[in-house]
Amino acid sequence: MNEALTLLSFGDQGWGDQIARGVLITVTVALATLPFGLILGFLIALAKNSSEPSLKLAANIYTTIFRGLPELLTLFLVYFGVQIAIQQGLKLIGFDAQVEVNSFVAGMVALAFVFSSYASEAFLSAFKGIPYGQYEGGHALGLSRYQTMTLVILPQLIRLALPALGNLWLILLKDTALVSVIGLPDLLREAGIAARVTKEPFLFYGIACLIYLVLAMISSTGLARIERWSKRGDTAR
Repeated sequence: MNEALTLLSFGDQGWGDQIARGVLITVTVALATLPFGLILGFLIALAKNSSEPSLKLAANIYTTIFRGLPELLTLFLVYFGVQIAIQQGLKLIGFDAQVEVNSFVAGMVALAFVFSSYASEAFLSAFKGIPYGQYEGGHALGLSRYQTMTLVILPQLIRLALPALGNLWLILLKDTALVSVIGLPDLLREAGIAARVTKEPFLFYGIACLIYLVLAMISSTGLARIERWSKRGDTAR
């Protein structure tokens, strides 16, 4: 027991500093990915809900690709594909240089692509749950299409999509473990390094499991409070 506490302590003798840094990276990646994934997912849902056939087709192709590919493969395609694309672009203009994409940015972009493809379906279902009379009501009040969307439709859309988006957030939080394969020092990578060096895999992977569970419980509690807040008007009625 004392040996385990020493290994998990902060300072030169323990791995507490590295594990804490890994937790910070994990949470940061998830929080940085979330807004981009939500905005992109909302735009894709708008395209799917559009009357323009070309927009619908492009949105459907996008979601089919990123929902069909394994998340790890998407991560590799973004991380290595962008590097190759930049290098080839530089060669076309006469520069021959090695380019390395930042692993944090690559991980965030890849996870945002995957998250947005599923979030678009949540938003699309929410769109279908809003009666068309809401749009007509906004038009009758003299609101523009933009004002109707932002003032009338969007608040209802978020409330309807919130349960599904909450589940997607928990999935995103777990998927951040994938960024360890491209060298980002997240929780799983730091736990793996500590396990190999100390020959204590059960201890450090067990700690990683507990930390992921704690993050999930904190997220679930926060999401439950947000859902109650979003339904405060219904409770009052």
